[in-house]
Amino acid sequence: MNPASSRPVPAHVLDAAIAWQLTLDSSTPLEREEFAKWHAANEEHARAWRQLGMLDQRFSVASGPARAALLQSREGIRRRVRKLGSGLASVVAVIGLSLFAAEHYLPLDYWLADQRTATGEQRTVRLADGTVVNLNTHSAMDVRFDDKQRLVVLQEGEILIETGHGDARPFIVETREGRMRALGTRFLVKREEQGTRLSVLQSAVAAHPQSDPQEQILREGQQVLIRNTGLDSVVALNPGADAWIRGMLVVDNARLEDLVHELGRYRRGHLGIAPEVADLRITGSFPLHDTDKALSALLPTLPVQIEQHTPWWVTVAKADPKP
Repeated sequence: MNPASSRPVPAHVLDAAIAWQLTLDSSTPLEREEFAKWHAANEEHARAWRQLGMLDQRFSVASGPARAALLQSREGIRRRVRKLGSGLASVVAVIGLSLFAAEHYLPLDYWLADQRTATGEQRTVRLADGTVVNLNTHSAMDVRFDDKQRLVVLQEGEILIETGHGDARPFIVETREGRMRALGTRFLVKREEQGTRLSVLQSAVAAHPQSDPQEQILREGQQVLIRNTGLDSVVALNPGADAWIRGMLVVDNARLEDLVHELGRYRRGHLGIAPEVADLRITGSFPLHDTDKALSALLPTLPVQIEQHTPWWVTVAKADPKP
């Protein structure tokens, strides 16, 4: 199998594919036309649809009830995986586990993490040593404390950490790309497509990629992208980097496409943007717990319009010329 076709699909794209599958069960000609546009708009959409088709084929051994279980919420699937109940639910859960392990749907690590949040959800967790961890939308982490170290493994998403005091064990955050050692500090760790982004809000953090044991210390107000092969250049911290814990997204002269992509992390389904307006610039603060309101705030200042094809598929497009 082509590795590119089997890697996990982004959660918001998969959400949209599931929504379209539900819609097409009893669709109108207009909805089928809109689906064809969505499918052709991006290779990720087509890949999500293919992977969803593979799931349907494998779930066909349990017929309709298994397919219904697949199309339920993430939390519903998690309960089946965790409980491994009797009868048909067990069959569905076991099949689901094998699929997740092959990473044809979403990474198994996300579903079995010690702590995780759903799309649009945020949560604050206090660890045994007094450390406070804020989990952002669709995030997952494991906590592995022992006699030698306090280890947090970020599997997905983004966390803000305020380390506890009075514990001599080193505090480590680990991702697939590297490890970060707190030096009495408050900092952000975010999984991105290119790697792991470390942002230091207070004090300092020592970071190194998985392939290089040498540490580099980042100071307050600095950030860096950690890749498997090394660290990118250290740059200044983005303004409002931690505003999400207050329910806000703060941007300063950001590309509109980047803003829309970030808002898309907080809502189910597909939030896209037309290429004609992707490079427009925007500055402001936007509510994360009401992304429809955030999108509406674009209208007074930018030549755009919000096209809502379905509740699960929304596009920021170029505004129609006024008559």
